[in-house]
Amino acid sequence: MRLQRSSEFAETRRRGRRLARGCVILNWRPRPDLSHSRLGVVTSRRLGPAVTRSRARRLLREAFRHLQPEIQPPSDIVLVARNSIRNQDGETVRRQVERALREARLLPQRS
Repeated sequence: MRLQRSSEFAETRRRGRRLARGCVILNWRPRPDLSHSRLGVVTSRRLGPAVTRSRARRLLREAFRHLQPEIQPPSDIVLVARNSIRNQDGETVRRQVERALREARLLPQRS
C-alpha cells in the first residue's frame, strides 16, 4: 500500500496535483484502476536529524492509516513533511492531513 519506486513518486508529482496546508504538502493523482490508495512520504534532510525525520514519517503514515478507508477515488498520494511538523503532536498532524485531503476532495465533505 506504499509508493516505493522513485518513478512512482515522480509520476505522481508530474501528473498529479499539489496542495500545501499546515505542516504537510499533499501531492495526489487519482488512480481508479487501483482498489485502494497508496502512500509515499518524503522527509527532507532540512527537516533535521534522522530521529526527527523518522518521527515525521511515523506521524504522517499514522494519519494516513486512519483516513485511508474513506479516501475516494483511490489515489497515489505523496505527503511531504514541512519544517513545522517538528513542533506538532500526532493529533494535530492527523487533523492537518485530513484538512488537506478534504480540500483536495479526496475525503467526503462534512455536513
